[in-house]
Amino acid sequence: MDKILVLDFGGQYNQLIARRVRAQKVYAEIVPYGKIDCAGILSAGYRGIIFTGGPNSVADPASPRFDPAVLELGIPILGICYGHQLLAYLAGGTVAPAEGGSEYGKAELTVRGGALFRSVPEKSICWMSHTDYVKKTPPGFFVTAETESCPCAAMSDEKRKLYGVQFHPEVTHTEYGTQILSRFLFDVCGCRADWRMDDFIGTAVARYREELRGKRVLLALSGGVDSSVAAVLLHKAIGENLVCVFVDHGLMRKNEGDAIEKEIGGKLGVNVIRVHAEERFLSRLAGVTDPEEKRHIIGEEFIRVFEEESRKLGKLDCLAQGTIYPDVIESGKGDSAVIKSHHNVGGLPSVISFERIVEPLRELFKDEVREVGEKLGLPRELVWRQPFPGPGLAVRVIGEITKEKLGILREADAIFREEVDRAGVRTNQYFAVITDTKSVGVMGDARTYGYTLALRAVTTDDFMTAEWSRLPYEVLAAASGRITNEVKGITRVVYDITSKPPATVEWE
Repeated sequence: MDKILVLDFGGQYNQLIARRVRAQKVYAEIVPYGKIDCAGILSAGYRGIIFTGGPNSVADPASPRFDPAVLELGIPILGICYGHQLLAYLAGGTVAPAEGGSEYGKAELTVRGGALFRSVPEKSICWMSHTDYVKKTPPGFFVTAETESCPCAAMSDEKRKLYGVQFHPEVTHTEYGTQILSRFLFDVCGCRADWRMDDFIGTAVARYREELRGKRVLLALSGGVDSSVAAVLLHKAIGENLVCVFVDHGLMRKNEGDAIEKEIGGKLGVNVIRVHAEERFLSRLAGVTDPEEKRHIIGEEFIRVFEEESRKLGKLDCLAQGTIYPDVIESGKGDSAVIKSHHNVGGLPSVISFERIVEPLRELFKDEVREVGEKLGLPRELVWRQPFPGPGLAVRVIGEITKEKLGILREADAIFREEVDRAGVRTNQYFAVITDTKSVGVMGDARTYGYTLALRAVTTDDFMTAEWSRLPYEVLAAASGRITNEVKGITRVVYDITSKPPATVEWE
């Protein structure tokens, strides 16, 4: 099986690069830059190397570097953003702060030529996010693309098969990013499209059958697709040694706790234990307004409940979770920046009583998880269930969490989802957020003073980047009308039209 090395220099989109490669049926392996050397790269038999982006400046002596000998291994290299600058630096070019300042967002790319840009129009849109730029190309390199603010938006040394792009071809905002990566994989590296998700399933089942032999595992079941797929995958590996525990923390959507207990418990074919813990969680969250603190409290409390259940059920050695890679990357990984701590990653307490945490989906994106779920035979309605964060409505209640605000949000969110479903609109995630802002209204000729509710819908295939969904006005009008008429406490409804980046999908 052909494979590509994604050499990780700490950028936010590094796993997304691997995802884009795997989407073209080529296996990609992410390795931090300090965990492999040139000898290791040669022995692993990689067909190509991708230098990732990163938050550092090549000009900083403390920034991530790599052995320049990698350029002479005869293996094609593609540098992206920081990786583009690092490639230039290692090859003898000059990197400096951009003369016009940072370039961030969409930019018009003008192509001059080169192997990566065959079939790419002369003018297209790319996504930039950088402060430094390649001021002078290294010997043997030629500029192959530019933008108005960046004279070296791409470069190549075709003889040595070394390529660099200042923009991010892996994000959906880059118009021809998929084609550019495809040219590198197939035209430059000569890869075969021979990797399948079946390979992941078989490898994962075999791995955990061996690693967890004789171990009893408690799986944290939320009812969402991630933890459900993790449950079926682990059940195939260890059978009755898997115990699923669903903690109802009182932060679920309308009627969702009952649905999880009834539908998931029956359809997965494994025993599901429901723990009612609403008062416990709400008392811990009383008075807390900071979103990071909320997530850490919820993460710790989840662990403590699981530890207590483990003691009741007899010795359980491991804790399993449905963590996926967007959770990991936003919580900070290696040199990556923390965007927000997810309750099951950055929100975990430092000391837990389980001997290890098992996360079989940790390297997968949401669309890959759904593909695994379908191949494992999970019901379609479960595989395509609306994503729901582990902290639940806690991160959709801005400010302090109260039973009153939770009740208002549940009803409003249910109405919004009903209207979107009724209209048959295709969008990847849609939900309501109750803000901490109140405003004056008028109902029945009387003054009202209630909360402002925000509606959010996004279109995405990986949840690392997302576009706000252009829902029909009729759908928004119907949802707004019903919410303000049927839900006491809401005076105003607004619609969030911010993409990711610069926002995240959730508000907290």
